[in-house]
Amino acid sequence: MIYIYNTIAYFSWFLLKSVAFFQPKIKLFVKGRKETFSILSKSIQKDDSVIWVHVASLGEFEQGLPVIEKLKIQYPLYKIVISFFSPSGYEVKKNSAVADAIVYLPIDTIGNAKRFINTINPKVAIFVKYEIWPNYLKVLAENNIPTILISAIFRKDQVFFKWYGGLMRKALQTFTHFFVQDEKSVELLKGIDLKNPTLSGDTRFDRVSEILQQDNQLMFMDHFKEGSLCFVAGSTWPDDEAIMLPFINETEKNLKFVLAPHNIKPEHIVSLKKSISKTTLLYSELEQHDPSNFDVLIIDTIGLLTKIYSYANIAYVGGAFGTGLHNTLEPAVHGIPVIIGPDYSGFKEAETLVRKEGIIVVQNSLQFNDTMTRLLENPEFAAKTGKVNSDYVTANKGASVQIISYLRTLL
Repeated sequence: MIYIYNTIAYFSWFLLKSVAFFQPKIKLFVKGRKETFSILSKSIQKDDSVIWVHVASLGEFEQGLPVIEKLKIQYPLYKIVISFFSPSGYEVKKNSAVADAIVYLPIDTIGNAKRFINTINPKVAIFVKYEIWPNYLKVLAENNIPTILISAIFRKDQVFFKWYGGLMRKALQTFTHFFVQDEKSVELLKGIDLKNPTLSGDTRFDRVSEILQQDNQLMFMDHFKEGSLCFVAGSTWPDDEAIMLPFINETEKNLKFVLAPHNIKPEHIVSLKKSISKTTLLYSELEQHDPSNFDVLIIDTIGLLTKIYSYANIAYVGGAFGTGLHNTLEPAVHGIPVIIGPDYSGFKEAETLVRKEGIIVVQNSLQFNDTMTRLLENPEFAAKTGKVNSDYVTANKGASVQIISYLRTLL
């Protein structure tokens, strides 16, 4: 199987290089990987002590951040290398000061794995959530480098637990330790004779809890909200926006709306603005206008949503109409009601909060209208719903403390 896997890896790289001429995102994927070793050679010296953290994309980066930040404090003499698989994560965080080097992870071939690991020579390798790369893990094991997987979550339908998943099971066996999110993951790992999992929970709870300690003030939001109730819709897609627009356009309630679409390409932003009948301002237009004169604010940039949620009385999180639900914990930590679409299966925190009635699911515009009306007209119901969310986040903090405690035995 490893020969087939390596053949596919080489062929995929060749194919991606060809497709890169026509697809901007793939071009970033390819071009960025060509720069990886140049970046590392400038940042990492042969005698440096290095901690390597690998993440798939932006979500996993945020998941790993509580651990990374604690490592920086407790091990200031170590250099931290963060690798990304996806352009959507790397391009946003490539200049972050949290690491000494941030790079794309080269495609998982034996040659790339040996060169990468020999270049950084990490004291420990930390993989976040799902990233299982057989060749990298094989080379790490051959070099006796401790490797841990954090915030992992496993499902019975994954390849590791299928009769044909021998190669990936073998890759799992190279991990020194697993820190998993739930008891089911512990049982699944033990079911394939892996005796080294710890039920620690999800580090994202630690990450979002830190949001409450940071300075979340945004002057433009202070002016925009001006004492009104505020609804914030984050990471929305067209299907999400479609069910909200009738309420936004028709409601007579004293309510401000902030829309932060996932897609901020100009053509989509222009189309969204045209579909709103109320006075609407773009974030990019703030310098020319007084935001307090507008009912709707569209955020046509990235990086502000986490702070904007702190101004919300009600939040909507996009993606649950088929594209993939975005982060519901970021608004939930503020103790406010959260609304989502119907497709949230597989998102553990959303499943739990729907069951606990902190997250409310809507299927269409009519249900969205009814939900908003109930939350706005019944403050006690809204407060009770929001408290479910903040209590849930508080109760699930602490994963990063357990992980750091284990890492002390390795560093």
